[in-house]
Amino acid sequence: MLIDDAPASPGAFFMPIYMVWGRVVEPTTVLCMSDTSPAAAAQVFGDRLALAEAYHQSLATTAAERGFIGPKEVARLWERHILNCAVISEAFQEGLKVADIGSGAGLPGIPLAIARPDLKITLIEPLLKRSTYLREITEELGLDNVTVIRGRAEEQPKASFDAVTSRAVAPLGKLAGWSLPLLQGGGAMIAMKGESVAEELERDAADIKRAGGGKAEVMTIHGTTIIRVPRVN
Repeated sequence: MLIDDAPASPGAFFMPIYMVWGRVVEPTTVLCMSDTSPAAAAQVFGDRLALAEAYHQSLATTAAERGFIGPKEVARLWERHILNCAVISEAFQEGLKVADIGSGAGLPGIPLAIARPDLKITLIEPLLKRSTYLREITEELGLDNVTVIRGRAEEQPKASFDAVTSRAVAPLGKLAGWSLPLLQGGGAMIAMKGESVAEELERDAADIKRAGGGKAEVMTIHGTTIIRVPRVN
């Protein structure tokens, strides 16, 4: 994804409120952070914080210089992008094979790979400049649980992943058409979406069903909204 296109983050606090079709699930802890000293980052990334900090530095310099992010986003990379993506790791079971389609500068795939080394992440990006950057940064960080593929989601082998994720890539119906065929039976599309997700879900319900999707769940994890759609056929 292009970082300029990313959905807004909740602000200076990550408030863990979970909602499934309007039902509030009991919250857990509150994570606090600031732009200069992201206290939440230590909680999210643990002993892999140094990797997250190196990724932040790369986004603020190399990725910005190559035009993958807008200049206004550099000052809020932690809050709006890295942590915003990393917290969705709670939606993934242990040891899954996960595809991040339209990965762009590596969001959400690289924060996921750092926060959850048990996940096997494949970053799928069609553009040469971005896929080159992804290979460079994953090698620099030594992320041995990450594979980079230059290509389009619809060109990849079907039924290859347990989960497919994405951020600010396409409208929900089109996204389902790209994501769901990549899933093995029992897998799920887990996509980051903005406030309009309920409207998208109502509008694109037929497209989701046509692509093989089942009943969708809309959830908010520490202020980040995701939609989970299982593959049922």
